[in-house]
Order: sequence, then C-alpha cells, then structure tokens
Amino acid sequence: MIDNKYPIIAWFSAGVTSAVACKLALNDYSNVLVKYIDTGSHHPDNMRFLEDCQRWFNHSIDIHRSNKFNSVFDVIEKKRFINTAFGAPCTLELKKKVRYSIENELQNWEGQIFGFDFCKKEIHRAERFSAEYPNAKPIYPLIQHQLTKEDCLALIMNAGIKLPKMYLLGYKNNNCIGCVKGSMAYWNKIRNDFPSVFERMAQLERDINATCIRDTNGNVFLDELDPNRGKNDDPLIPECSLYCQLETLTL
Repeated sequence: MIDNKYPIIAWFSAGVTSAVACKLALNDYSNVLVKYIDTGSHHPDNMRFLEDCQRWFNHSIDIHRSNKFNSVFDVIEKKRFINTAFGAPCTLELKKKVRYSIENELQNWEGQIFGFDFCKKEIHRAERFSAEYPNAKPIYPLIQHQLTKEDCLALIMNAGIKLPKMYLLGYKNNNCIGCVKGSMAYWNKIRNDFPSVFERMAQLERDINATCIRDTNGNVFLDELDPNRGKNDDPLIPECSLYCQLETLTL
C-alpha cells in the first residue's frame, strides 16, 4: 500500500465501474477520500447500493450536493434550456461545480480516481480527460488492471452486492432517471419504466421550447416521439461463463 501524504479523491457514482475503481484505490493507497455527488435525480436504490459498497470498502462515502439546485428538473426549469454545444447545464451545475468546490476546499491531492473501464472507447476518453484536466492528476485503476465493465459487474456480484436497480432494468449506465443526453430508444424505455418522469420532461420541453433529442430533421419533442423508434438493448449482465471465470477474483 502506498502511504500518500495528500489524499486520493475517489469518485463514486453508484455505477459498478466507479465502485470497483474506488475499491482498488482503497487497496492501493492509505489516504483515500471517497466522494459521491448526489444530483437528486438518481434512482432511490442508489443509496442502498452506496451503503452496500461502504460495507464492502470498510470505508465511508462522503455525499455532496449542489447548494443551488436540487435536481435535473430544477436546473432546466431555472436555466430554461436543456442541451448546448458545450454540454448539458445539469451536468455543469449538479456535478462539475460540486466537484470544483470539493477541489477548491482540499487544495492538494495526490490524484483522483475515475472509473473508466478497459475498452477502446474508454481508454480514448481517459486520454482526452487527462489532456484536458492534467491538474486533476487522474488515475484509472480499471484500465491499469485491464478490467472491463463486464468484469466489474461480476466482481460486484461476487462480493455479494445486488446490482443497482437501473442495471437490472436494462440500462447500461446508472445515470439520472431521464438523462437529457439519452437517445430515442432510451427515452422510449423511460416512457415505459418511469412514465411520470417522461411526462414531466415532455411538458417541460414544451414550456421552454427545447428538446432532449434530435434527428436529421431537427428537434424531436418527447410528446411526438414514436414509441417504436429506437431499439432497446438487453441488460448488461455478465453471462454465466464469465461469472464463473471470475469466481475466484476478489478485491
């Protein structure tokens, strides 16, 4: 274990990859602060998963929230727009600004742990992130250990932890319910799984005359979205053969 003077900041998102990355960081470093940014729009089961992971980590997870906005809907209602060329305002207000506040409070850190997993897309994403935010001193334990997302799912299950509800419902990521960056397929699945969220976003789109999704013809309002557009993916759950392969792998 590395005896680090300044803390390692490990970002826990209530997703399986971030959970395994945090566990690896706690195994490797003596001084680790595990941080969770609560957007107010995640599935309620996230808190159960967080508590299970605290027991697995044998370490507390600090919960942080925006002091200006309490949910994705709150941001959109006050900002009056949904997406821009520079990203979604909810990401900036509910996540990035909270992260910046934590960094400003700490001032110094040995590194920051991010749960980018071992695949071509995420490796490229990590390279871009490191180039854009060198002062964060990012560390990518999953890439270092060559752990894929499927590996992380199996490791969580092997630790006796029930997967977050959003994975069990078939979503590939444990994002906010009603992510403004979601596809047509995603929003049609939200329509079925969380109809009240779908209806509220559809009404909000009309109120501010902006949309979450677009096609080649321009904006597509949710209340006009064809229920058959897009194709839902299968739940990302490790198959039996993979789970058995990793049965003896523990963290």
